[in-house]
Amino acid sequence: MMIDDLAAGLPPDRLVRDPDVLRSFAHDEAEWAPHGLPLVAVRPHTAEEVQTVVRLCLRHRVPLVTRGAGTGLSGGANALDGCVVLVTDKLTAIKEIDELERIAVVEPGVVNDDLGAACAERGLWYPPDPASSPWSTIGGNVATNAGGVCCVKYGVTRDYVLGLQVVTGTGELVRLGRRTAKGVAGYDLAGLMVGSEGTLGVITEITVRLRPARAAERTVAGYFDTTVAAGEAAAAVAARGVVPSALELVDRHCLAAVDAWKNMGLSADANVVLLGRTDTPGALGEHEAAVLLECFENAGATWAAQSSDETEANALFAARRLAYPALERLGPVLTEDVCVPTRRVPEMLAKIDAAARRHNVVIANVAHVGDGNLHPLLVTPPGDEDARKAAQAAFEDIISGALDLGGTVTGEHGVGLLKQAGLTRELGPAVLDLHRAVKQALDPHGILNPGKVFPAGAA
Repeated sequence: MMIDDLAAGLPPDRLVRDPDVLRSFAHDEAEWAPHGLPLVAVRPHTAEEVQTVVRLCLRHRVPLVTRGAGTGLSGGANALDGCVVLVTDKLTAIKEIDELERIAVVEPGVVNDDLGAACAERGLWYPPDPASSPWSTIGGNVATNAGGVCCVKYGVTRDYVLGLQVVTGTGELVRLGRRTAKGVAGYDLAGLMVGSEGTLGVITEITVRLRPARAAERTVAGYFDTTVAAGEAAAAVAARGVVPSALELVDRHCLAAVDAWKNMGLSADANVVLLGRTDTPGALGEHEAAVLLECFENAGATWAAQSSDETEANALFAARRLAYPALERLGPVLTEDVCVPTRRVPEMLAKIDAAARRHNVVIANVAHVGDGNLHPLLVTPPGDEDARKAAQAAFEDIISGALDLGGTVTGEHGVGLLKQAGLTRELGPAVLDLHRAVKQALDPHGILNPGKVFPAGAA
């Protein structure tokens, strides 16, 4: 049987069979996504052990679900009944940081902030910084093509992945991509793996590009009465040709939740806070900060200023990162992740407000508003099934609204289980068929995270 073969093929401490521990590995942070109970969890320590697990799953035709820290928000790492869950939390080596080539080689279980700290010691910087960076892993970031606060200027995870070591759905341990600055040898199979949510291979090593440490940032904050007005300020910044190093929106629901939890006193003066930063040095950076301030004021900010206190500025961004866990304390949270063209951000924020009113649902808003990636957070009272149904209807309205504005159903959280219907609407039949063909080629027996991304039976 499967467990006996795993026990025979791996060191004895790699298998997890305790039901309570298995339940903790059964799902990610997408509270509303369904999940099953795995047959067993495996915590491999090497790429070769990962290969052993994949080959045994092939032999027994048992589904394999890979998970990192479980911080995902779409159900992409959720277990199926009777599957094997492969947990990467023992694959935590930072194998190499090359200061000359500006690359790092890491295992998938390395926590994002741990890589950032190791790079900083060498005067280097790994830019992708999702709000979960203190806990999320590089492997999970690659699997979902995570972004973050600084992605408006510096791009998302895909922009930093040069190469991967992967175990394929046929059990082969292969290297994809490169270590060099340039390379067009064959198809971009490494890029194909980024954002594939564990459906095309199990990542065992990642080579990422790094940047030099950046200059200190200037922070501009603005208070607004409405999310739409804050969105208009963000669109105005883009129209002026300024690319900030961060441009983040936090609304009153989030501010109040953070205040109730951490007593930061942020919700007394503002319905919406818009946070802009520039890391351009010298006089040009001063000019960019002045443009941010001007755009905030012209869009109707009730108060706006450039911060002269770095501690205060960092506290504002800390509140942005705390928004999601603060709201979770209030009840189940259904997290959206739509992205629209920057000029359509005010319209999209208006659609979100309309959905909240139409369905009588509390929708809190945090957003990487500088690049149009919005995260409406739909909060319901615990145990209120009617409120849950209303939130689901609002969720679907937001997806439709984003598509109507030329946007996408997910900017960085992935499709997982929650966005499958939206993916089908966005891509259309011909493009879905292309995806199915890729899946069939790389995972011909359908063992890798089946049922995710595509609706059941579609891939």
